[in-house]
Amino acid sequence: MDMDGLILDTEPLYKAAWQRAAADLGYELDDSFYLTLVGRPTQDCEEALLRRCGPAFPLENFRSRWPELWRLEVTQAGISTKPGLLEFLSFIDDHGLPVAVATSSDADYATFSLQQAGLDGRFGIIVTGDQVARGKPAPDIYVEAARRLEIDPAHCVALEDSEAGVISAAGAGMFALLIPDWTTPSDAAVQAAFRVLASLHEARQVVAALVANADPAAKR
Repeated sequence: MDMDGLILDTEPLYKAAWQRAAADLGYELDDSFYLTLVGRPTQDCEEALLRRCGPAFPLENFRSRWPELWRLEVTQAGISTKPGLLEFLSFIDDHGLPVAVATSSDADYATFSLQQAGLDGRFGIIVTGDQVARGKPAPDIYVEAARRLEIDPAHCVALEDSEAGVISAAGAGMFALLIPDWTTPSDAAVQAAFRVLASLHEARQVVAALVANADPAAKR
């Protein structure tokens, strides 16, 4: 499972922090540009930021400013979980299914975010963007998640909200379920996805059907 935008409703918090930090430094990050960053590792986002704003952009100042704004908002308001998450996790528990988080966030942010959402200790396996060589949309993070779960990727279901994430999961050979968070999925995202769904409630039904089927490939 992805974290930001799939488990946790964090994208509005990141968006506000990045836009405010850029504005404090005299730059504007419009919504359309920010949406191109969703689901991608921080390094990729920073490279895109420099391409947009030019080499004079004060990246070091930005790197220190946006986390301050983000953590302040999170500490004050907490982080909400996405609709259907608790029911989905209950289903996972009831059926004894192994689960891992595969997030582009680094380990510190992932730990802090899950704590603030009341999910501290809920996931035994958490693979973060700083633990793999290549971030999403490369398949590395989902390949590593499957390795830690000791399950063939072809027998795994991945839940994602972004184009980069669903391409990553599909590239690892998983059944990639796409639950769009902020944007209408592109043709590439739809083609990569096993199914495009409206919510984690629907995802629970699809996973239940796959679990009930002795040969998940027959569902394709």
